[in-house]
Amino acid sequence: MRQINARALSIPWRLAGAIGLYPGSQAPVQFVIENADWAIRWVGEHVRDEVNLLHPGLVQTTIHPQRVVRRVAHFGSQYMWLAWGELLSPDNRNVVSFFHGKPEDGPAVARHIDHFLARLPRLSMVVTASGMIENRLLDWGIPREKLVRIPIGVDTRAFVPPTAEERRAVRERFGIPDHVIVVGSFQKDGMGWGDGMEPKLIKGPDIYVDTLRLMKLAGIPVMAFLTGPARGYVKQRLQQAGIPFTHTFCRNHLDLVACYHALDLYLVSSREEGGPMGLMESMASAVPVVSTKVGMAPDLLIDGVTGGLIDGFNGEALARKACELLSLAPSEIERLKQAALSAVQVADWSVVGRSHWEMVYRHLIQR
Repeated sequence: MRQINARALSIPWRLAGAIGLYPGSQAPVQFVIENADWAIRWVGEHVRDEVNLLHPGLVQTTIHPQRVVRRVAHFGSQYMWLAWGELLSPDNRNVVSFFHGKPEDGPAVARHIDHFLARLPRLSMVVTASGMIENRLLDWGIPREKLVRIPIGVDTRAFVPPTAEERRAVRERFGIPDHVIVVGSFQKDGMGWGDGMEPKLIKGPDIYVDTLRLMKLAGIPVMAFLTGPARGYVKQRLQQAGIPFTHTFCRNHLDLVACYHALDLYLVSSREEGGPMGLMESMASAVPVVSTKVGMAPDLLIDGVTGGLIDGFNGEALARKACELLSLAPSEIERLKQAALSAVQVADWSVVGRSHWEMVYRHLIQR
């Protein structure tokens, strides 16, 4: 039904464009985002804003892909491209951001990837964020000349290290005792948009809880700090393990800034990722990160230098690495934080926006 509805919405605009009754949307680049307040929307809006600082009016974001005619159409995810791309004007120059996914993630993902590769001839460019996914896409046969790597960004003017007073105030606001070690997980890791009692295992919620449980057994007074919807599975397992937690819903993305200020450590426990944005936001906020080797983590984290990086996907290795970082002397942890702050500058949105202009849009607009 969704595909039928998309086709019905697209046909009138496509026909109007073909016979000259509709000239297309105003800006030459239309970045197709989802009508939901999460990562795909944030990426599109930040890219739009940064490119428009360089070239005013060049990029618009849209939740109406059916209206894009004779433009550079940048789809914020491969899922949106597959839902809409072949229904739209053949005069568009199509770009897609492909951040994560592999056949091993399950039959549905494997079919999706087959469909994506079959539609490669209609794509002008593919944008990915990490070296790991870049190599994967090349191995699948995406031509080098169609593929560019541009990080998922972070606003380093907003996500900054807290002052001592800011840290004290936010921990007091959330009722966090001085002696506890607060470990963050800011994501959606339950299926659907309800309570999230069924875990989305690709995000590693089971690994996150296992890590905290093992840290507790090692004598660390851990407390979980959760944001995002559908966290029911994690909260239930934390309760069963006797681990305290706080869970808050942020009204907008920048509300997360204060949440990072409460943390002692951030865990990326996922089995597959594109970024995640929490990695870069933690580094910019001077929160040490321990991560599995997913997404951009191998690009930004040097183990023991800018954070902690483990092989495999298990709580034991993450807990050992977390304990290792937490046992560092104050001067060593400060050096790690400063190294992370320096490393994450390559992902500042100003850099990411300029890269989209120079590596993607400039070439396609001139065609």
